[in-house]
Amino acid sequence: MTGAVLRDWPVATSAELDTAADALRGRTVAVLTGAGMSTDSGIPDYRGDGAPPRNPMTFQQFLKDAEYRKRYWAGSHLGWKRFDGALPNDGHRTLAELETAGIVNGIITQNVDGLHLRAGSQRVVDLHGTMDRVRCLTCGQTFARSDVSERIARANEWLDAPDSFELGPDGDVEFTQIADFVTPDCTVCGGVLKPDIVFFGEFIPTEKFSEASALLQSAGALLIAGSSLVVNSGIRLLDQASKRRLPVVIVNRGVTKGDPRATVKIDAGTSETLAELALRLTA
Repeated sequence: MTGAVLRDWPVATSAELDTAADALRGRTVAVLTGAGMSTDSGIPDYRGDGAPPRNPMTFQQFLKDAEYRKRYWAGSHLGWKRFDGALPNDGHRTLAELETAGIVNGIITQNVDGLHLRAGSQRVVDLHGTMDRVRCLTCGQTFARSDVSERIARANEWLDAPDSFELGPDGDVEFTQIADFVTPDCTVCGGVLKPDIVFFGEFIPTEKFSEASALLQSAGALLIAGSSLVVNSGIRLLDQASKRRLPVVIVNRGVTKGDPRATVKIDAGTSETLAELALRLTA
């Protein structure tokens, strides 16, 4: 996964780009990104146009049943190498450049892939956590995902995934042959390990949302890129921007829940649209 993926997506018109740039120009811009931000890096999204139906495991399922944890860790381990190998795309790099230029004050992301940091963004609020850390649900100890991955590989030498496996948005693959799978546990207390991400059915940590709100509070506009705004955290931030009557620009393929409140909505892919928008903001 080393470059942009060519797709038949709508393309923003010059008029749309000019209007969006006018709405943002002269203001400090907070950015909220979702899964559509990373599709050009080869990571699929949950709800974008053409995305297949997905049924992600919930936090409650993960907690209550060791068999669910086996299935999760087996699939997550098989997908980890490909997920971790994804590279930032032009959209990630554009936002990092806008931050360096003082136009963007930071990134609030619903993604767990770490690509904004790898692209050079300095202030990133990972609302839903990050897949490169693992946390013990019993004692709170954290581990590098690479270390846990090595442990899983040693304990499950038989486990292998062909390249034909379809990668999921959170870096997992569908895998059901789990009878002999050895689930990793905490080397400190023997407790249950879980990637340091927010599962479906789990609440975003209060301090994370407070950090995101503070970033938005210090901005004069909100740019939403690649999010359908189905997840509640995004809507709550949009609510805050709307109450302050901030300009809101949404760039996303397809309809979002925030479209009626957007100052400008551009139905197009994020990478090329952000690059064109940046040219207008830095001119």
